[in-house]
Amino acid sequence: MFAKPLALIAAVALLAASAANAAPATDADADLPVPQRHFVDRNDARSRAAVLAARRYAAFWNTGDAAYAHAALATDFADRTLPEGRAQGVPGPLQASAGFRAAVPDLKVEIADLVAAGDRVALRLHFTGTFTGRYGEVQGRGQRVDFQAFDLYRVENGRIQENWHLEDNLSLQRQLGLLGR
Repeated sequence: MFAKPLALIAAVALLAASAANAAPATDADADLPVPQRHFVDRNDARSRAAVLAARRYAAFWNTGDAAYAHAALATDFADRTLPEGRAQGVPGPLQASAGFRAAVPDLKVEIADLVAAGDRVALRLHFTGTFTGRYGEVQGRGQRVDFQAFDLYRVENGRIQENWHLEDNLSLQRQLGLLGR
């Protein structure tokens, strides 16, 4: 007689506990980048939380707003393809974004493709903007920036725990005038 109500109470408690570990949805989430194409293996709470974390992280790159990075990344976030000179953990992307936005203040990032399966989310990101600031020793002269990046996230409790990424740095460096064509 009480088995089903107790099972229901246990399920609700488990869902509430897992939701408490995930970053809460906010009004700002309505403004997150929408993938042009997407595939999600299942429509469950875990998949929705993983996609939300990925979209928040894309919003961080699109706006430079650190609040999105803090909402998307686990406190012990690890970048598994850490570029030389970048800090590990959450400070790394904050540092990278600030540096790149100084060079390309009008930077825009779109999610071209998003694929979510289990605890993984893969994205193809499209970056565009105008190089008008400084990048290292190079001063921009209004060059257009247009390159892609690919990210693979492992999401746990609604936050990105690990990231593996590849950027088309050859195209970017040519566009910035750092390499010959």
